[in-house]
Amino acid sequence: MRDIFGARIALGRRASSVELDRGGEIGDNRPELASGDVLAMNSTEPSPLIPVTLLTGFLGSGKTTVLNHILKQPQMAETAVIVNEFGEIGLDHLLVERATDDIVLLNSGCLCCTVRGDIADTLLNLFVGRASQKVPYFSRVVIETTGLADPAPILHTLISDPLVAARYSLDGVVTTVDAVNGAGTLDRQPEAVKQAAVADRLLLTKADLAEPLKAAALQARLAQLNPSAPILPVAQGEIDPALLFNLGFYDPQTKSVDVQRWLRDEAFEAEHDHDHDDEQPDVNRHDERIRAFCITRDEPISWAALSTWLDALATMRGDDLLRLKAIVALSDRPGEPVVVHGVQHLFHPPVLLPQWPSDDHRTRMVFITRDLPREAIEKTLAAFEEAVAEAG
Repeated sequence: MRDIFGARIALGRRASSVELDRGGEIGDNRPELASGDVLAMNSTEPSPLIPVTLLTGFLGSGKTTVLNHILKQPQMAETAVIVNEFGEIGLDHLLVERATDDIVLLNSGCLCCTVRGDIADTLLNLFVGRASQKVPYFSRVVIETTGLADPAPILHTLISDPLVAARYSLDGVVTTVDAVNGAGTLDRQPEAVKQAAVADRLLLTKADLAEPLKAAALQARLAQLNPSAPILPVAQGEIDPALLFNLGFYDPQTKSVDVQRWLRDEAFEAEHDHDHDDEQPDVNRHDERIRAFCITRDEPISWAALSTWLDALATMRGDDLLRLKAIVALSDRPGEPVVVHGVQHLFHPPVLLPQWPSDDHRTRMVFITRDLPREAIEKTLAAFEEAVAEAG
Protein backbone atom coordinates (compact mmCIF):
# COMPACT_ATOMS: atom_id res chain seq x y z
CA MET A 1 0.00 0.00 0.00
CA ARG A 2 1.37 3.43 -0.92
CA ASP A 3 2.62 5.93 1.65
CA ILE A 4 0.29 8.76 2.59
CA PHE A 5 1.44 11.71 4.75
CA GLY A 6 4.47 9.61 5.68
CA ALA A 7 2.31 6.73 6.96
CA ARG A 8 0.93 3.60 5.35
CA ILE A 9 -2.75 2.95 4.80
CA ALA A 10 -3.97 0.07 6.93
CA LEU A 11 -7.50 -0.97 6.06
CA GLY A 12 -9.43 -3.34 8.24
CA ARG A 13 -12.48 -3.04 10.45
CA ARG A 14 -11.45 0.52 11.21
CA ALA A 15 -11.61 1.41 7.53
CA SER A 16 -14.67 3.43 8.35
CA SER A 17 -15.96 4.95 11.55
CA VAL A 18 -19.42 4.01 10.30
CA GLU A 19 -19.94 0.35 9.38
CA LEU A 20 -21.78 -0.55 6.16
CA ASP A 21 -24.24 -3.39 6.34
CA ARG A 22 -24.81 -5.97 3.61
CA GLY A 23 -27.39 -3.88 1.85
CA GLY A 24 -25.02 -0.97 1.50
CA GLU A 25 -26.89 1.08 4.06
CA ILE A 26 -25.15 2.99 6.79
CA GLY A 27 -25.35 0.84 9.88
CA ASP A 28 -26.07 1.69 13.49
CA ASN A 29 -22.73 0.64 14.99
CA ARG A 30 -21.56 4.03 16.15
CA PRO A 31 -18.11 4.67 17.62
CA GLU A 32 -17.36 6.19 20.97
CA LEU A 33 -16.44 9.88 21.00
CA ALA A 34 -12.68 10.08 20.48
CA SER A 35 -10.29 12.90 19.70
CA GLY A 36 -9.34 12.91 16.03
CA ASP A 37 -12.04 10.44 14.97
CA VAL A 38 -14.67 11.24 12.40
CA LEU A 39 -17.94 10.54 14.15
CA ALA A 40 -21.00 8.68 13.01
CA MET A 41 -23.54 10.63 11.01
CA ASN A 42 -26.26 12.59 12.74
CA SER A 43 -29.79 13.18 11.56
CA THR A 44 -30.90 16.61 10.34
CA GLU A 45 -33.44 17.28 13.05
CA PRO A 46 -33.18 20.93 14.18
CA SER A 47 -30.70 21.07 17.02
CA PRO A 48 -31.85 22.21 20.47
CA LEU A 49 -28.25 23.14 21.23
CA ILE A 50 -27.40 26.72 22.17
CA PRO A 51 -25.55 28.42 19.28
CA VAL A 52 -22.17 29.99 20.09
CA THR A 53 -20.57 32.79 18.09
CA LEU A 54 -16.84 33.38 18.51
CA LEU A 55 -15.80 37.05 18.21
CA THR A 56 -12.07 37.29 17.60
CA GLY A 57 -9.56 39.74 16.18
CA PHE A 58 -6.13 41.10 16.97
CA LEU A 59 -5.36 43.72 19.63
CA GLY A 60 -6.79 47.09 18.68
CA SER A 61 -8.86 45.71 15.82
CA GLY A 62 -12.15 47.01 17.20
CA LYS A 63 -13.76 44.00 18.94
CA THR A 64 -14.58 46.18 21.94
CA THR A 65 -16.32 48.82 19.85
CA VAL A 66 -18.34 46.26 17.89
CA LEU A 67 -19.35 44.44 21.05
CA ASN A 68 -20.38 47.69 22.73
CA HIS A 69 -22.61 48.51 19.80
CA ILE A 70 -24.37 45.16 19.45
CA LEU A 71 -24.94 44.81 23.20
CA LYS A 72 -27.11 47.92 23.11
CA GLN A 73 -29.45 46.50 20.49
CA PRO A 74 -32.82 45.13 21.67
CA GLN A 75 -32.53 42.12 19.34
CA MET A 76 -29.54 41.00 21.43
CA ALA A 77 -31.84 40.14 24.33
CA GLU A 78 -31.41 36.56 25.54
CA THR A 79 -27.71 36.67 24.65
CA ALA A 80 -24.97 35.61 27.07
CA VAL A 81 -21.60 37.28 26.39
CA ILE A 82 -18.44 35.70 27.77
CA VAL A 83 -15.53 38.12 28.02
CA ASN A 84 -12.07 37.92 29.51
CA GLU A 85 -12.35 41.04 31.64
CA PHE A 86 -15.33 43.32 32.05
CA GLY A 87 -13.10 46.33 31.53
CA GLU A 88 -12.16 45.18 28.05
CA ILE A 89 -15.66 45.82 26.72
CA GLY A 90 -16.11 49.20 28.39
CA LEU A 91 -19.15 48.51 30.55
CA ASP A 92 -19.02 52.12 31.73
CA HIS A 93 -20.56 53.00 28.37
CA LEU A 94 -23.43 50.54 28.78
CA LEU A 95 -26.50 50.79 30.97
CA VAL A 96 -26.16 48.18 33.70
CA GLU A 97 -29.41 47.01 35.24
CA ARG A 98 -28.04 44.59 37.81
CA ALA A 99 -24.66 43.11 38.73
CA THR A 100 -23.23 40.35 40.90
CA ASP A 101 -19.63 39.37 41.53
CA ASP A 102 -19.22 37.72 38.14
CA ILE A 103 -22.38 38.45 36.12
CA VAL A 104 -23.69 41.73 34.72
CA LEU A 105 -27.24 42.04 33.38
CA LEU A 106 -27.72 44.86 30.86
CA ASN A 107 -30.97 46.68 30.29
CA SER A 108 -31.07 45.25 26.76
CA GLY A 109 -31.44 41.79 28.29
CA CYS A 110 -27.87 40.71 27.55
CA LEU A 111 -26.04 38.70 30.17
CA CYS A 112 -22.27 39.24 30.54
CA CYS A 113 -19.85 37.15 32.54
CA THR A 114 -16.12 36.71 32.86
CA VAL A 115 -14.23 33.52 32.04
CA ARG A 116 -14.10 31.50 35.25
CA GLY A 117 -11.37 28.88 35.04
CA ASP A 118 -11.44 27.64 31.46
CA ILE A 119 -14.04 28.24 28.78
CA ALA A 120 -15.66 24.82 29.26
CA ASP A 121 -16.30 25.52 32.97
CA THR A 122 -17.75 28.92 32.12
CA LEU A 123 -20.13 27.51 29.51
CA LEU A 124 -21.26 24.69 31.79
CA ASN A 125 -21.74 27.01 34.77
CA LEU A 126 -23.86 29.31 32.63
CA PHE A 127 -25.99 26.40 31.46
CA VAL A 128 -26.50 25.13 35.00
CA GLY A 129 -27.34 28.66 36.13
CA ARG A 130 -29.92 28.99 33.38
CA ALA A 131 -31.48 25.62 34.22
CA SER A 132 -31.71 26.52 37.92
CA GLN A 133 -32.96 30.02 37.08
CA LYS A 134 -30.06 31.58 38.96
CA VAL A 135 -29.17 33.49 35.79
CA PRO A 136 -31.63 34.87 33.22
CA TYR A 137 -32.63 32.70 30.28
CA PHE A 138 -30.37 33.02 27.23
CA SER A 139 -30.75 31.52 23.77
CA ARG A 140 -27.32 32.28 22.28
CA VAL A 141 -23.73 32.87 23.44
CA VAL A 142 -21.04 35.23 22.18
CA ILE A 143 -17.45 34.53 23.26
CA GLU A 144 -15.01 37.42 22.92
CA THR A 145 -11.40 36.21 22.79
CA THR A 146 -8.29 38.12 23.78
CA GLY A 147 -6.53 39.87 20.92
CA LEU A 148 -3.58 37.47 21.00
CA ALA A 149 -5.68 34.32 21.16
CA ASP A 150 -5.57 31.48 18.69
CA PRO A 151 -9.29 30.70 18.15
CA ALA A 152 -8.65 26.98 17.59
CA PRO A 153 -8.64 25.87 21.28
CA ILE A 154 -12.09 27.39 21.87
CA LEU A 155 -13.39 25.75 18.69
CA HIS A 156 -11.91 22.45 19.88
CA THR A 157 -13.70 22.81 23.23
CA LEU A 158 -17.04 23.27 21.48
CA ILE A 159 -16.42 20.17 19.37
CA SER A 160 -14.57 17.77 21.65
CA ASP A 161 -15.71 18.39 25.24
CA PRO A 162 -18.63 15.94 25.58
CA LEU A 163 -20.44 17.97 28.25
CA VAL A 164 -20.12 21.22 26.30
CA ALA A 165 -20.98 19.60 22.94
CA ALA A 166 -24.14 18.12 24.46
CA ARG A 167 -25.41 21.64 25.24
CA TYR A 168 -23.78 24.06 22.79
CA SER A 169 -22.90 24.18 19.09
CA LEU A 170 -20.63 26.45 17.08
CA ASP A 171 -22.66 28.90 15.01
CA GLY A 172 -19.75 30.78 13.46
CA VAL A 173 -16.53 32.77 13.82
CA VAL A 174 -16.54 36.56 13.38
CA THR A 175 -13.13 38.24 13.06
CA THR A 176 -12.42 41.97 13.24
CA VAL A 177 -9.58 43.40 11.14
CA ASP A 178 -8.37 46.99 11.51
CA ALA A 179 -8.63 48.76 8.13
CA VAL A 180 -5.95 51.27 9.18
CA ASN A 181 -3.29 48.96 10.63
CA GLY A 182 -4.51 45.54 9.53
CA ALA A 183 -1.99 44.98 6.74
CA GLY A 184 0.96 45.52 9.07
CA THR A 185 -0.62 43.31 11.71
CA LEU A 186 -1.05 40.48 9.20
CA ASP A 187 2.61 40.89 8.18
CA ARG A 188 3.90 40.69 11.75
CA GLN A 189 1.45 38.49 13.63
CA PRO A 190 0.68 34.91 12.53
CA GLU A 191 -2.16 34.78 15.08
CA ALA A 192 -3.96 37.56 13.19
CA VAL A 193 -3.65 35.62 9.94
CA LYS A 194 -5.14 32.51 11.52
CA GLN A 195 -7.97 34.53 13.06
CA ALA A 196 -8.86 35.83 9.59
CA ALA A 197 -8.39 32.45 7.89
CA VAL A 198 -10.91 30.57 10.07
CA ALA A 199 -13.59 33.30 10.01
CA ASP A 200 -17.12 32.94 8.69
CA ARG A 201 -17.46 36.76 8.67
CA LEU A 202 -14.71 39.38 8.41
CA LEU A 203 -15.44 42.83 9.83
CA LEU A 204 -13.24 45.55 8.31
CA THR A 205 -13.30 47.99 11.21
CA LYS A 206 -12.34 51.69 11.24
CA ALA A 207 -13.33 51.77 7.58
CA ASP A 208 -14.16 55.47 7.91
CA LEU A 209 -10.58 56.28 9.03
CA ALA A 210 -8.60 54.28 6.46
CA GLU A 211 -7.21 55.59 3.20
CA PRO A 212 -9.43 54.19 0.43
CA LEU A 213 -6.58 52.61 -1.56
CA LYS A 214 -5.08 50.94 1.51
CA ALA A 215 -8.47 49.68 2.64
CA ALA A 216 -9.16 48.26 -0.83
CA ALA A 217 -5.77 46.51 -0.88
CA LEU A 218 -6.41 45.00 2.56
CA GLN A 219 -9.87 43.85 1.50
CA ALA A 220 -8.40 42.15 -1.58
CA ARG A 221 -5.78 40.46 0.60
CA LEU A 222 -8.42 39.16 3.00
CA ALA A 223 -10.54 37.91 0.10
CA GLN A 224 -7.58 35.92 -1.18
CA LEU A 225 -6.79 34.58 2.30
CA ASN A 226 -10.38 33.52 3.01
CA PRO A 227 -12.62 33.77 -0.07
CA SER A 228 -15.67 32.22 1.57
CA ALA A 229 -15.95 34.83 4.36
CA PRO A 230 -17.97 37.93 3.42
CA ILE A 231 -16.10 41.15 4.26
CA LEU A 232 -18.27 43.79 5.91
CA PRO A 233 -16.95 47.37 6.34
CA VAL A 234 -17.68 48.76 9.81
CA ALA A 235 -17.43 52.36 11.01
CA GLN A 236 -17.45 53.17 14.74
CA GLY A 237 -18.50 49.60 15.50
CA GLU A 238 -21.96 49.99 13.99
CA ILE A 239 -23.27 46.82 12.38
CA ASP A 240 -26.56 44.97 12.27
CA PRO A 241 -26.27 42.12 14.80
CA ALA A 242 -28.28 39.91 12.44
CA LEU A 243 -25.23 39.80 10.13
CA LEU A 244 -23.17 38.13 12.87
CA PHE A 245 -25.48 35.23 13.75
CA ASN A 246 -27.09 32.16 12.15
CA LEU A 247 -23.94 31.45 10.14
CA GLY A 248 -24.29 27.66 10.12
CA PHE A 249 -25.85 25.55 7.35
CA TYR A 250 -29.16 25.24 9.21
CA ASP A 251 -31.18 28.46 9.12
CA PRO A 252 -33.38 28.63 12.24
CA GLN A 253 -35.46 31.45 10.74
CA THR A 254 -36.53 29.52 7.66
CA LYS A 255 -36.16 26.17 9.45
CA SER A 256 -34.37 24.78 6.44
CA VAL A 257 -30.88 23.71 5.35
CA ASP A 258 -28.94 26.39 3.47
CA VAL A 259 -25.62 24.76 2.62
CA GLN A 260 -24.84 27.25 -0.15
CA ARG A 261 -24.98 30.22 2.23
CA TRP A 262 -22.67 28.37 4.63
CA LEU A 263 -20.27 26.89 2.10
CA ARG A 264 -19.98 29.85 -0.32
CA ASP A 265 -17.91 27.79 -2.74
CA GLU A 266 -18.77 30.16 -5.60
CA ALA A 267 -16.49 32.75 -3.98
CA PHE A 268 -13.47 30.60 -4.82
CA GLU A 269 -14.24 30.76 -8.52
CA ALA A 270 -14.34 34.55 -8.36
CA GLU A 271 -11.25 35.05 -6.22
CA HIS A 272 -8.96 32.18 -7.23
CA ASP A 273 -8.40 32.01 -10.96
CA HIS A 274 -4.85 30.71 -10.49
CA ASP A 275 -3.03 28.27 -8.21
CA HIS A 276 -0.34 29.38 -5.78
CA ASP A 277 1.16 25.96 -5.16
CA ASP A 278 4.23 26.58 -7.32
CA GLU A 279 5.02 29.98 -5.83
CA GLN A 280 7.72 30.40 -3.19
CA PRO A 281 6.32 31.68 0.12
CA ASP A 282 7.35 35.15 1.22
CA VAL A 283 8.73 34.77 4.76
CA ASN A 284 7.60 38.32 5.52
CA ARG A 285 3.98 37.52 4.66
CA HIS A 286 2.46 35.00 7.05
CA ASP A 287 -0.58 34.55 4.83
CA GLU A 288 1.57 33.33 1.94
CA ARG A 289 1.67 30.00 3.82
CA ILE A 290 -2.12 29.87 3.90
CA ARG A 291 -3.98 28.31 0.98
CA ALA A 292 -7.71 28.51 0.36
CA PHE A 293 -9.22 26.33 -2.34
CA CYS A 294 -12.32 24.40 -3.32
CA ILE A 295 -12.28 20.84 -4.66
CA THR A 296 -15.28 19.90 -6.81
CA ARG A 297 -16.04 16.34 -7.91
CA ASP A 298 -18.79 14.91 -10.09
CA GLU A 299 -18.33 11.28 -9.02
CA PRO A 300 -19.62 10.21 -5.57
CA ILE A 301 -17.30 8.94 -2.82
CA SER A 302 -17.86 5.93 -0.58
CA TRP A 303 -18.31 6.66 3.11
CA ALA A 304 -15.52 4.21 3.92
CA ALA A 305 -13.04 6.10 1.73
CA LEU A 306 -14.21 9.52 2.93
CA SER A 307 -14.12 8.74 6.65
CA THR A 308 -10.74 6.99 6.64
CA TRP A 309 -9.26 9.79 4.54
CA LEU A 310 -10.56 12.44 6.95
CA ASP A 311 -9.25 10.45 9.92
CA ALA A 312 -5.79 10.26 8.33
CA LEU A 313 -5.84 13.90 7.29
CA ALA A 314 -6.74 15.06 10.79
CA THR A 315 -4.23 12.73 12.45
CA MET A 316 -1.26 13.38 10.19
CA ARG A 317 -1.78 16.99 9.13
CA GLY A 318 -4.33 18.34 11.58
CA ASP A 319 -2.19 21.32 12.59
CA ASP A 320 -2.18 22.48 8.99
CA LEU A 321 -5.86 21.81 8.26
CA LEU A 322 -7.19 25.13 9.55
CA ARG A 323 -10.75 24.56 8.42
CA LEU A 324 -12.78 22.31 6.15
CA LYS A 325 -16.40 22.72 5.03
CA ALA A 326 -17.92 20.28 2.61
CA ILE A 327 -21.03 18.72 1.15
CA VAL A 328 -20.21 15.28 -0.25
CA ALA A 329 -22.09 12.96 -2.59
CA LEU A 330 -21.95 9.42 -1.18
CA SER A 331 -21.99 6.35 -3.38
CA ASP A 332 -23.50 4.44 -0.42
CA ARG A 333 -26.49 6.79 -0.11
CA PRO A 334 -27.51 8.15 -3.53
CA GLY A 335 -29.49 11.36 -3.18
CA GLU A 336 -28.48 11.83 0.48
CA PRO A 337 -25.35 14.01 0.76
CA VAL A 338 -23.32 14.40 3.93
CA VAL A 339 -22.21 17.74 5.37
CA VAL A 340 -18.72 17.77 6.91
CA HIS A 341 -17.13 20.49 9.04
CA GLY A 342 -13.65 20.24 10.57
CA VAL A 343 -11.23 22.46 12.48
CA GLN A 344 -7.66 21.14 12.54
CA HIS A 345 -7.62 17.76 14.36
CA LEU A 346 -11.33 17.58 15.09
CA PHE A 347 -14.52 17.24 13.11
CA HIS A 348 -18.11 18.03 13.97
CA PRO A 349 -20.35 14.98 13.71
CA PRO A 350 -21.17 14.68 9.99
CA VAL A 351 -24.78 15.40 9.12
CA LEU A 352 -26.61 13.23 6.57
CA LEU A 353 -29.18 15.26 4.63
CA PRO A 354 -32.38 13.55 3.46
CA GLN A 355 -32.00 15.19 0.04
CA TRP A 356 -29.82 17.65 -1.85
CA PRO A 357 -30.60 21.25 -0.84
CA SER A 358 -30.17 22.53 -4.43
CA ASP A 359 -29.93 21.33 -8.03
CA ASP A 360 -26.13 21.13 -7.71
CA HIS A 361 -25.37 17.52 -6.72
CA ARG A 362 -21.58 17.74 -6.95
CA THR A 363 -19.22 17.16 -4.06
CA ARG A 364 -17.77 20.50 -2.96
CA MET A 365 -15.00 20.74 -0.37
CA VAL A 366 -13.76 24.13 0.82
CA PHE A 367 -10.31 24.00 2.43
CA ILE A 368 -8.21 26.55 4.27
CA THR A 369 -4.78 25.04 4.95
CA ARG A 370 -1.29 26.02 6.03
CA ASP A 371 1.65 24.54 4.09
CA LEU A 372 -0.73 21.88 2.78
CA PRO A 373 -1.20 22.28 -0.99
CA ARG A 374 -4.24 21.32 -2.97
CA GLU A 375 -2.30 18.69 -4.93
CA ALA A 376 -1.52 16.75 -1.73
CA ILE A 377 -5.17 16.81 -0.69
CA GLU A 378 -6.37 15.50 -4.05
CA LYS A 379 -3.69 12.80 -4.30
CA THR A 380 -4.40 11.44 -0.83
CA LEU A 381 -8.15 11.30 -1.42
CA ALA A 382 -7.59 9.39 -4.66
CA ALA A 383 -5.21 7.02 -2.85
CA PHE A 384 -7.72 6.25 -0.11
CA GLU A 385 -10.46 5.67 -2.65
CA GLU A 386 -8.20 3.21 -4.46
CA ALA A 387 -7.19 1.47 -1.22
CA VAL A 388 -10.80 1.06 -0.07
CA ALA A 389 -11.79 -0.29 -3.48
CA GLU A 390 -8.93 -2.83 -3.35
CA ALA A 391 -9.85 -3.87 0.21
CA GLY A 392 -13.50 -4.30 -0.78
